[in-house]
Amino acid sequence: MYSTGKNNSLVLDIKRGLVSLFQFQPLSGTHFEEDVSGRCRVTYNVSKDFINKTKDLNSCINSQFGYESDYKVLGVTWNFTSRGYMSLSGSTFQTVVSEESRNLSDSLRSQLGVHITSRQELQLISTNPGSPEIHGDSIGTALEQLQEKFYKVELMSYPQDRPAENQPLLKGFLKTSKRKMNKLAFSKISTVQYFRRAVNTLRSAKKRDVLLLLQTASSDLAPLFIDAAVAAQSPATLGALSDFIDLSKNKDIQLQEAFLYAAAFTPHPTPELLNLVLRKLKGKVSQSVIMESGIIITGAIVGKLCRMDLCEDKDVELAKATLLEGLNNAEDETEMKIYLLSLKNAQLPETIPILLEYAVEHTGEVCSTALSALQDFPAKILSTEEVKNTLTEILFQTHQEYDKKSQLMAAEILLSIDVSMVDLNSILAALEFMDHESSKLLVSKLYHKLRLNHELMKTVKIPLRYLNDYWRPSPLGSSTVFSGLLSATNETVSTYGLDLLFTKSGLLKRSISDLTLYNDNHHIKAMQVTIETRGLESLMGDGDTDGEGEDAMIGMSAVLLGIQLRPVVFFNGYMDLMAKVFSSTGEPSTVVRGNILLADYLQWLPLQSGLQATVQYQGALGLDISSKIDISIWEQHSKTNINTKAGLVFDFITEIDTIFFRVFMKAEVDAETSINLDSIMQFTGLPMLMCIELQQDNMPYRETYILTETFPASNTIYTVRKRRKSTLWGRNFPFHKANSEMCRTLKDAEEISTIL
Repeated sequence: MYSTGKNNSLVLDIKRGLVSLFQFQPLSGTHFEEDVSGRCRVTYNVSKDFINKTKDLNSCINSQFGYESDYKVLGVTWNFTSRGYMSLSGSTFQTVVSEESRNLSDSLRSQLGVHITSRQELQLISTNPGSPEIHGDSIGTALEQLQEKFYKVELMSYPQDRPAENQPLLKGFLKTSKRKMNKLAFSKISTVQYFRRAVNTLRSAKKRDVLLLLQTASSDLAPLFIDAAVAAQSPATLGALSDFIDLSKNKDIQLQEAFLYAAAFTPHPTPELLNLVLRKLKGKVSQSVIMESGIIITGAIVGKLCRMDLCEDKDVELAKATLLEGLNNAEDETEMKIYLLSLKNAQLPETIPILLEYAVEHTGEVCSTALSALQDFPAKILSTEEVKNTLTEILFQTHQEYDKKSQLMAAEILLSIDVSMVDLNSILAALEFMDHESSKLLVSKLYHKLRLNHELMKTVKIPLRYLNDYWRPSPLGSSTVFSGLLSATNETVSTYGLDLLFTKSGLLKRSISDLTLYNDNHHIKAMQVTIETRGLESLMGDGDTDGEGEDAMIGMSAVLLGIQLRPVVFFNGYMDLMAKVFSSTGEPSTVVRGNILLADYLQWLPLQSGLQATVQYQGALGLDISSKIDISIWEQHSKTNINTKAGLVFDFITEIDTIFFRVFMKAEVDAETSINLDSIMQFTGLPMLMCIELQQDNMPYRETYILTETFPASNTIYTVRKRRKSTLWGRNFPFHKANSEMCRTLKDAEEISTIL
């Protein structure tokens, strides 16, 4: 294809589409050929009067453009087809037709998406003598005989440059950034939309403007702009963050944490972002909690980059070496635990032998943390003899003694992977020497797995017949596991789960509550909160302690969107508890608060006609998770509350821009919700009573659709808007029957005491 150079890129693409329309092979078979779509695999089926052409658009190699998220559950699914045919009369074509269809939709909700069809049809109506042929030894000599000068151009199209139109928005952000707010509600829809606009605006902003925005922002808005600058990930925003973030300052801990967590939750991090985090951690860091968070988060960024096939990048290689060196040089348990949590976030298969080594050679927190890191690997990766032998060694204490927590976790991992008859017999045999509550929890998990896996039920039906021979104290114990359906659509299933382990005196030892999203072959832990206690019997005056001689402690660990956050300890020891009881304000403690770009997808679609479509899909989350633990030693009860407030915005934007017309389509959904996980425990007697409730408030839901068609020649704009609102009513999610009865008993007692 040749051009005079006078055509602009839009007109040239139309001509590319016309040339590609005539591109047919006279023989049946499959070929790779280049046309307006790129270099694609094409299959021809030739008959006497027809040539049928099928193009595999998924195979096309063209100019790299755009990005997509690491979160596959929250990504985009697509289905592309392209077919054409040419009808012949002898050697003269009569009709040429090309049709293609492109369907893109949100993996979470298929109603949110776009359907694009493109059709070209050319018919022979009449024939007339044309201009005389120009002869030459080559195309070049033939073209030299023409008056205008022609240049060779590629048949493949390239993404069109789109001018940035964000300067007015940026001025607005600079104008409002200094405003003081009483309390910025991160979970409100308005805040989430503001955050998303900030991300898109900062992507085309200059470094000096981004830095000015960060420096002048009020204390309320500064964390939001840091979240937006990290999510934008342009060279300008990363440069501004490099100048603005200073980990050596004690007073900026909130902003430092906002920067690190924003980097962890970025849906498609770049090596440049990883490099920035590493440079900041290698400098002076004033607070140990910031260093610990930075190490854990570095593992999350490394894991995402490796899943994006960037594991061999020099910055990623440096980060992996830094984490492994730090683990190797760690001298105390706390430091080892932090580096192991970083490897947990990275999820690199090559670190499994290292995790096994630390699990088998250490006890206590180091062993249990290494096992926790192994738990998150896919079952098929862990189903090796090396892994199973190590877990069995810990379970049966072959070479050294292990704490009860590590033994239980080893059994839980064995039960979660592809269980063989040998593995099952090992687990059942281990029940004989485990305490009643751990045994009860394992058997509950076994039955739960069998209910979900009918094939496994057939495999293990014989040993289950003898279950009571292995596990005689079956009537004892309150520990259990439960899961239920939160919601389900044609595409996505979300579940909630609860895992409870008690001490023999009935006190809560460990609770794990989680929300998980499933879609096709992918899943993600949207949220998991683990509360662990030890030695609480000593506070109740019960000498029969199950805490293995340790001080009383309550701690919490959270996983958000598959990323492990830095664990927190509410109190450690009686004196620490008393100090915090007297200094407590009664206000909930913040676990996570901020804005996250859940989904970030941008692609261009070169259509067969020569037109280009740009598709942008974004999902943003505003999150505010808080926790509150109220322990009354005098009234012999405790109450805990984990409150999760969230605002969600997803939108799908499609644009087609030519010199003749412009089409803009937008589909947006937004929702707000609040979920409470409450527990009440009464320990005035034995066994101690406990009630757990999971409740979702009403969820306002809104859909908005906008279609705009612009015709520059006539200065005409047509816009159509549609909107639909609804409310999903709140509800309580049931657990097992015994919990419902316990809740009724405790609430009745609480009402009576209130009246008295």
